[in-house]
Amino acid sequence: MTTIVFPQASDRAQHVAALAGLGQVDLAIIGGGATGLGVALDAALRGLSVVLLESHDFAKGTSSRATKLVHGGVRYLAQGNIALVREALHERTTLLHNAPHLARPLAFVMPSYKCWETPFYGIGLKMYDALAGKAGLGATEFLNSSQALQCLPGIKAQGLKGGVKYWDGQFDDARLALALARTAAAQGALLLNYCPVTELIHEGGKVAGVICQDAETAASYTVRAKCVVNATGVWVDEIRQKDGAATGRSAQAMVAPSQGVHLVVDRDFLPGEHALLVPKTQDGRVLFAVPWLGKVILGTTDTPRSDLAREPDAFAQEVEFILREAGNYLSRAPRRSDVRSIWVGLRPLVRPPEDEGGNTKKISREHTVLVSPSGLVTVTGGKWTTYRAMAEDVLDKCVEKALLPGLPRSKTSDFPLLGAIGGKQGRASMAAAPGLEAYGSEAQLVQALPGADTELAPGLSVAMVRFAARYEYARTVEDMLARRFRLLFLDARLAAELAPAVAVILQEETGVDPQLDAFMQLTLHYLQLP
Repeated sequence: MTTIVFPQASDRAQHVAALAGLGQVDLAIIGGGATGLGVALDAALRGLSVVLLESHDFAKGTSSRATKLVHGGVRYLAQGNIALVREALHERTTLLHNAPHLARPLAFVMPSYKCWETPFYGIGLKMYDALAGKAGLGATEFLNSSQALQCLPGIKAQGLKGGVKYWDGQFDDARLALALARTAAAQGALLLNYCPVTELIHEGGKVAGVICQDAETAASYTVRAKCVVNATGVWVDEIRQKDGAATGRSAQAMVAPSQGVHLVVDRDFLPGEHALLVPKTQDGRVLFAVPWLGKVILGTTDTPRSDLAREPDAFAQEVEFILREAGNYLSRAPRRSDVRSIWVGLRPLVRPPEDEGGNTKKISREHTVLVSPSGLVTVTGGKWTTYRAMAEDVLDKCVEKALLPGLPRSKTSDFPLLGAIGGKQGRASMAAAPGLEAYGSEAQLVQALPGADTELAPGLSVAMVRFAARYEYARTVEDMLARRFRLLFLDARLAAELAPAVAVILQEETGVDPQLDAFMQLTLHYLQLP
C-alpha cells in the first residue's frame, strides 16, 4: 500500500506563533498578489529568510481578475513594443513549463469579415511566431471561411471571409497565485493572509521593518527586516505615502489605475475549443471571447478609474460595450440576462511623467521597480505573464542598491510549482468543467481526505473544501468559492446556493467564522449589472 505524504499544512496558529517569535529577517514583502508571491519564492530559493504579509486573501485583488491569458501581447506588438513582447513570450513558455497543471496552450482565431484582414493580421502574427522562436506553441495558420467556422462554432457566418489562427496560453490566475504561495512556504518562507501592514518602521531615516495586525485577533506584531518590498499592486502609493510621511518626503503617485470588466456566459455561445479575438473593435479596443472552466469569458475593457475599491463596479457603458461588440461577432448575441457573473479588476499601470489625457490604453504595461531614499523597494505595473521576471528584477535591484548584497542567481526559471511534477494531466482542458485537474500531482492527496466521494457541485467535493482549509490557507467562504474553486467567477447564483454547505465544512476545519453573510452579499455584487 502506498503511503501518502501530505504537503505542509497551512496552520494559521503555527504561522502566527512563528511571526511573533521572529528575529530580524532578510526580506519582508507587503502584498500577496502575483508579484509579491513571485518575489517570496525567488528569495526563498536564494536562501533568504522571507516573510510575506497580505491584507486580505492571496490574489484577492487584481491577481484573481485577469482575462486568464498567458500571452506575449499581440496588441503590444501592434504598438511596436518588441522588447515587452519578446520578454512575455519567453516568460509564457517558462510558466507553462513550471505549472502544467494550471496553464496550457490555447488556440485563438481572429475572424475576418473584410478581405484585407486575413493577410494584414496574419503577417503580424507570423512576426509573433518569429519572436517566439523555439518557444512557439504552434504555427500561425491562414483559414478560409469554413475552417474559421469549424474552429469557432457560434460566430456569425454571414460575410465571413476567413480568419487567422495563432497560439497563446491560458491559466487559472488565483490557483497559480496559491501554488506560488505554497511553493514559497515549502522553501521556508512564512506567508500570512489577513494580516495587513499598518506601519513601516524607520530607523535613522531608513526602513527597518513593518508592523502588522492579525485581522482575526487584532493582535499586532513587529517584523524587523533588512529589506522591505512594497508589492501591493494598485495600492502601492498608500505604502509609499506612509514611507514619505515618516521621512518627511512627499511621494508622487506612481499608479494610474485602469479597470477591466469581464462578463461570463454559458459555453453554448462559443462551444468550440478555440478562443475568439477581435483585434480592433469600433472604438479601437480588443475583444476576447475565451472558453474557461466550462464557461466563456467576454471582455475586456480598459477604463481609467481614480478610486481603488476592493470590489470595483462595472460602468454601464463598459457592459454595453462588451455585449454590443460580442453581439457583432457571435451568431447569438448575449443579453444581460445571459450573464452568469460579472467581475472587475484594476490594473496597476505605471503613470507617465505627464498623463496623456487619462487614456490608459496608451500607458505602458511594463513594470517599474523604484527604491525610495529610505530604502523601501516598490514594484508595480507589468502583467501576470511576466510575474517571474518582475520578481527577479526586484531582487536584482535589491542587490544593486546594497540592500541584499551577495545574492546568488535566481533559480525560478526552471523550478516546478507544487502539483507540477507528473501534473501534465492538468492540461487536459480548462475549457472542461473544473475539478481535480487543477491539483495536478496533488489530486491523490485531495482524494485521500474525508468527503472525496461527496459532491457539492460538479467538480467540487467536500474533500476539496477540507484540503483548501488544511493546506491552502482558506479561511472564508469567499476564499473557497472565489479563489480555491472559481465558482463565484463562473456562476454567482450557484456559488450562493452552495455557500451555506461550504461554510459548515470550513467552520469545522478552522474553528473561525467563515463569513457566510458577507459572501452572500458579495454574490449579489457579481450578479448586478449597471
